[in-house]
Amino acid sequence: MKFLSAVLAFHLFIIFSSNGSEVKVKSPDKKNVVIVKLNSEKDNSLVYSVINQGIIIVAESPLGLAFENQVPLNNKLQIVSTTQNEVNESWKPVYGEKNQYLNHYNETTVNFRELNAPFRDFSLVVRAYNEGIAFRYLVKTDQPVTITREFTGFKFKKDFTSWIAVKAQAKYSKGSISKTGKGCERPYVIEIAENKYIALGEATLVDHARMKFDRSETDSLLLLASLDGKVEYKSSFSTPWRYVMIADSPGKLLEQNSFILNLNDPSAIKDVSWIRPGKVIREVTLTTVGGKACVDFAARHNIAYVEFDAGWYGPENSNTSDATTITVDPARSPGPLALHDVISYGKERGIGTILYVNQKALSRQLDTILPLYQFWGVKGIKYGFVDVGSQKNTSWLHEAIRKAAKYQLMLDIHDEYRPTGYSRTYPNLLTQEGIRGDEESPDNQHVLITIFTRMLAGAGDHTNCYFAPRVEEKMGSHVSQMAKAICIYSPWQFVYWYDRPENSPRNKGGAGQTNPFIPEIEDLSFYDALPTVWDNTKVLEGKIGEYVTIARKSEDDWFVGSLTDQPRKLTTRLKFLDKGAKYEATIYIDDSSLNTPARVRIIKKLVSSVSQLSFDLKYKNGLAIILKKVP
Repeated sequence: MKFLSAVLAFHLFIIFSSNGSEVKVKSPDKKNVVIVKLNSEKDNSLVYSVINQGIIIVAESPLGLAFENQVPLNNKLQIVSTTQNEVNESWKPVYGEKNQYLNHYNETTVNFRELNAPFRDFSLVVRAYNEGIAFRYLVKTDQPVTITREFTGFKFKKDFTSWIAVKAQAKYSKGSISKTGKGCERPYVIEIAENKYIALGEATLVDHARMKFDRSETDSLLLLASLDGKVEYKSSFSTPWRYVMIADSPGKLLEQNSFILNLNDPSAIKDVSWIRPGKVIREVTLTTVGGKACVDFAARHNIAYVEFDAGWYGPENSNTSDATTITVDPARSPGPLALHDVISYGKERGIGTILYVNQKALSRQLDTILPLYQFWGVKGIKYGFVDVGSQKNTSWLHEAIRKAAKYQLMLDIHDEYRPTGYSRTYPNLLTQEGIRGDEESPDNQHVLITIFTRMLAGAGDHTNCYFAPRVEEKMGSHVSQMAKAICIYSPWQFVYWYDRPENSPRNKGGAGQTNPFIPEIEDLSFYDALPTVWDNTKVLEGKIGEYVTIARKSEDDWFVGSLTDQPRKLTTRLKFLDKGAKYEATIYIDDSSLNTPARVRIIKKLVSSVSQLSFDLKYKNGLAIILKKVP
């Protein structure tokens, strides 16, 4: 990773406040302030608060850690010293929602010591960004310790509106602080005011237990960090970051989600030339004919990968299935599948192969299949039904990411795993699920919550489909699917998830019976042109659960996606385009009057940065626009 610029300042000083018990850390623009203090009225207990432009975002809230067979580290403390550090740098990601990210913050490390025996030392590292604040614990010890809980809390002055999901793939509900319950997912988005939104969460979760949020049993306006089990360390350690993102709108929160990447270390992979984002089509028949049909379709339609999902090596939930063999699950397909022939066929045509492997096989065979799949010529793996949450599972999974990088294998992690920024450090982790995607048939309203909550965390594999009946029956519209592929960022963008090429076999009893064919119609031109990574991203408008319009840039061209839940008049000003330049706009809009497979009207016109486009979007419809710069 190349750093374009860096300004570092570092100095040591003793606290100079009147009572030596308070530290303030301000963001570079001075708008965000974190106050860390010792509350003398409560036995010198450790607390913090967050203020944005004079508004209390997080009221005075507890900090500290509890240990097994030791007194907690949360009170009877003194501040010994602090160190300050300012970082102002820009860095280029291997891929991203932008081609360059700013990482600018003021950091203070507050060093504490117990007033009583055993006089333990620990530190709280606090960062203040223009986009929010973050903190983590550093504990010095030469003895093994077991963390049993965190005292970390987030206290609010009012019962603010929030969006709640208790599992990564659960349905979101609109609630409030007092309705949070136990085990709320992160990022946890809260509306502080009409023009003030925050998101709570964690970053750099690598070898610790996952954190979620519980409402306090004694204070309905206090959220507490809840760990998924005990955490053991043999010596000194640092915890994951706990953060509060702050913005004036839901769209700004989304635009600034690189905040989480900035809390992670730069890429540990020196040669990243083999990491290649792109579109993916799933092969649904698990046959040689179907595999080659997908390769041919991918080559015609600018798709980079064909993925073989569950069943190619046997029943995925069986402990006897061997992921070193090609043994098709008869419950999914009668076969035959000559996988090596398909991999070679794809390689000749520039199409890579991705293989799905369930946790049951991963746990037994990871160290065997990684070098084997590299030898086969496989480009990536989809880790399925991974175990998450506990420290043991978290550590295993992130080690599995590092091991895959050793063999130049890219990854998609499925099911309950939610990202915390590790793709910056190991960019072979291109995407992950942890999202209520198209397999669950979410309608536009739910997607419009997902975009402003789950998508703050990073890439999401939404398993985008197009011709499947569920699109019109449950989800919205065909252009909504196009718009989602722009709005929901994923460097590996799965498209046509439930669809298959026309020359794919129709197998008796197989998946092909319920998967529609993909007709070669003009609609496909949208997905043909769609990139999966971006040079710039702008959220033009948005309201959680109601509507969004996002513009993303790829080289000289722009792609605009808009979704709505209820009917609305959409007016899009194109002032983000280069001034003085002309663009050919290809507009995809739903039109129920058409007698075509997806009833999508395609309009072309010339536009510029002073142009304004207006559309009447119907119930749960969408809009997609490709803006190609005219030479």
